[in-house]
Amino acid sequence: MPDANQVRVERYLRVLEPIRELDHFTADDVAVSIREVTPQFVTSVLKQLTDDGHLAIEKEGKIRSYRWQTHRSEFEPHLWVKKRFSTALTSSPEQDRPRERLLSQGAENLKTAELLAILIRSGRPGESAVAAGEKLAAAFSENLGKLKDHSQTELKRIATSVSQGVYCQIMAAIELGRRVETAILNRDFTEFKIDSTAAAISYCQRKFRRLAIDRCQEEFHIVTLNTKLFPIATHQITVGTLDASLVHPREIFKNAIRDSASAIILVHNHPSGDSTPSREDLAVTERLKKCADIVGIKILDHIVVGADNCTSITEWENR
Repeated sequence: MPDANQVRVERYLRVLEPIRELDHFTADDVAVSIREVTPQFVTSVLKQLTDDGHLAIEKEGKIRSYRWQTHRSEFEPHLWVKKRFSTALTSSPEQDRPRERLLSQGAENLKTAELLAILIRSGRPGESAVAAGEKLAAAFSENLGKLKDHSQTELKRIATSVSQGVYCQIMAAIELGRRVETAILNRDFTEFKIDSTAAAISYCQRKFRRLAIDRCQEEFHIVTLNTKLFPIATHQITVGTLDASLVHPREIFKNAIRDSASAIILVHNHPSGDSTPSREDLAVTERLKKCADIVGIKILDHIVVGADNCTSITEWENR
């Protein structure tokens, strides 16, 4: 009985051999002529050939067709399939495969390179998925959070296995992880009473950790609190340099009134990483406190988020 790899090779060859005889064709042209494989598999093979640069896509209206980039006489189906399988995760010994290790030991016990290899799934000739994962992990070893700020082209320069599909998988995994973390934090913070400067700083260090990590641009947020000083919600007010013209009281107190808030905390970050309040920070705080007195919603504090710590403007003014 043939093993799984042999069956897969034969399945690929059923598609590749007829394709090599065609100059210009669609996926339907190929699928109709090959009864032993599904149209979905034919499309998958064509995509892999395109990703590797052997085929080029041409579009005419809604019709997508393919033509050879590599000279057909120079394309060796057996060699291409062999290279494909030699870079796949499943070609490694079972104990070395990241997916198997995840299932047996848990995701938390895998190295960053292994987690990336699982997302990459299969490599390219000369670069396995594991090797690609190791290259990306090494490139971002100093700051893994910067991975999400890079384009597919930039990541592909580091590891050639980062196709458009792989890039989408990596970005989706990063965003999903961020949302899961946010959901967990939101659940934990519903019972976090903010009745002191220390509590406000502690809350903001955790809740707004993204601002400390990203440090791309200045963002202004508020935290609304109920009568017992437990968080109700957070609201992003502005993105950009903090000044009195951007932080309009209407936007701040509109959200606070909608939440039926008794008090609020102002929060913004410094992309420089230095949490020392600026003159503009102090001026904005003073202006908003005057508005708060009129509205009847107390501003408990204004927290500046830096790279390594947070600073309370209330504490800063009372030094």
